[in-house]
Amino acid sequence: MRKLAPLTRRTILFFALFLVVESADQINEFYPNERDALLQLRDSVKSSVFDLHSHWTGPPCYKNQSNWAGILCSDGHVIHLVLEGIQLIGSLPPTFLEQITFLKKLSFRNNFLYGPLSNLTGLVYLEFVFLSDNQFSGSIPEGYIKLQNLTELELQGNNIEGSIPPFDQQSLIVFNVSSNKLEGPIPETSALQRFPRSCYENNSNLCGGVVGIPCSIPHISPPKAPIPYISPPPPGGKKKKNGLKVWSIALIAAAAALVPLSIMFILLGYFRRSKRKETQGEHKEGNISAENVKKRRYWSESTEDPERTLELEFFDKDTSVFDMDDLLRASAEVLGKGKLSTTYKAILESGIVVAVKRLKEMNSLSKKEFIQQMQLLGKLRHENLVEMISFYYSKEEKLIVYEYVPCGDLFELLHENRGMGRQPLNWTARISIIKDVAKALNFLHQSLPSHKVPHGNIRSKNVLIQQDPHNKNYHSKLTDYGFLPLLQSKESSKKLAVGKSPEFCQGKKLTRKADIYCFGILLLEVITGKIPGELFSPENVVTSIVDDDLSEWVRTVVNNDWSTDILDMEILAQKEGYNEMLKLTELALQCTDEIPEKRPKMSEVFRRIEEIEVEQKRSVTDVEDDSVS
Repeated sequence: MRKLAPLTRRTILFFALFLVVESADQINEFYPNERDALLQLRDSVKSSVFDLHSHWTGPPCYKNQSNWAGILCSDGHVIHLVLEGIQLIGSLPPTFLEQITFLKKLSFRNNFLYGPLSNLTGLVYLEFVFLSDNQFSGSIPEGYIKLQNLTELELQGNNIEGSIPPFDQQSLIVFNVSSNKLEGPIPETSALQRFPRSCYENNSNLCGGVVGIPCSIPHISPPKAPIPYISPPPPGGKKKKNGLKVWSIALIAAAAALVPLSIMFILLGYFRRSKRKETQGEHKEGNISAENVKKRRYWSESTEDPERTLELEFFDKDTSVFDMDDLLRASAEVLGKGKLSTTYKAILESGIVVAVKRLKEMNSLSKKEFIQQMQLLGKLRHENLVEMISFYYSKEEKLIVYEYVPCGDLFELLHENRGMGRQPLNWTARISIIKDVAKALNFLHQSLPSHKVPHGNIRSKNVLIQQDPHNKNYHSKLTDYGFLPLLQSKESSKKLAVGKSPEFCQGKKLTRKADIYCFGILLLEVITGKIPGELFSPENVVTSIVDDDLSEWVRTVVNNDWSTDILDMEILAQKEGYNEMLKLTELALQCTDEIPEKRPKMSEVFRRIEEIEVEQKRSVTDVEDDSVS
């Protein structure tokens, strides 16, 4: 036994060394065919704002962690490929995706990619395909209907031609092929028939019940009879007996002239009847039939309501430089439509420009209640609040006149025109905008102690933007504040941003902590560049949780130590500010805690954002000093 002992020790040592080497191989393991496929993509496209060649080096995956921007990994496999809004230009390699067999999500939204759509054959795990707002052409590959796990397919905003394949996956919950060049009947599968008309509109010639256009049998015109040869009259002026009489020709010409004239009269009569009905409908319902016609009276002038306010009520009597007649004569255009209001830009004849908000779903509100709320809100003055100027009340019409803020809103600044020529919104600008919003919200929470939710509708579309013409710095203002007390039904309140808060969904009592939750979602929108409510399933983070909430997605990613994966591509490439970005993310997750009592107060939120901004400015200064030295 003693002689065997050295051999046994050597054997044990060998196997231990073998296990170490094998474990090291497994740790370093990645799948070369997947890497090669991604390198094909890297070498086929280019971007003026994001250099794939410098970011895509080495292995793409390490266990469940991604080493490459825009990539998500699980067990060493690439499962997500997401490159959105980074001005990618080029044509995708025809079959490169076939090697990424575990792919679950593919997104190239808002780029400048052209050529045929990608071949997705064999991608049995694929669930999300987002190729919208590019320049793809050709037809939709038939192989797409064989993706049995396909959940969301977005192809809108391209140049895709041909017909729609018969998609019939029961898993399909989002489908959009609008704004292409598709034609022919929409297949009558149960999957495609459940999507609304808007998912198919703005195409060349689609037909079917979904779009309300019958697919009739194409009309085949009979072959035209050859024009008979009429020989010239013989010399001497004799006419052939079978020639057309002059009066016959005149009769035919008169009939030909009367047909279009008759049609014109019929259309004119129809137009007059329609116009009369439209006018009656407007007086009856107070609706607007056209939204961008100048010199149009957009708001009701009904005199039947005994409680109506005959004139505009101004909050500051010294600023009442126009009246209701001036407003009715103003040129107007629609700025935006929401679930509870429509906002117009009104240019008065005097040159004054104001924003007019026409409120909906408040007809059950009494005149006293409405005026009390308006007087309370109209007295608020803050540099980061859109100022209320005046209001108008009648039972069927309620208007609020605001100052006009000219540079759009935060939603447009973050999400629109992501493509060639877009000026990226840098981290310093984002922090400045967020601080303005926090300052305004903190002011509302201090100034409206009687309001259980002082703002109630915090979202990026309600953050209006001004830009300094000299230094190009952004200045933001909050609008749509204080509307919750004006809504007297839960169904109406649900349309506000607080309707997405956990406590509202659970039927619990709302407090000002609901504002904190909505502000936290806004923070995450600014950090990630993602649109709340348009997110993905949990597959983004390899978890069994099924939740499409932005905060839940960020929370899970951060918990898995993939912190920088949440950042918007536009700020990911910046050299400074990562620490501040992650600190703001931590604050946002505290604000969106499911338990309201665990969320910080608005005064604390504002203080911490001020501290983060100071740190941001310091880090920028340090980077500039280093570059100089």
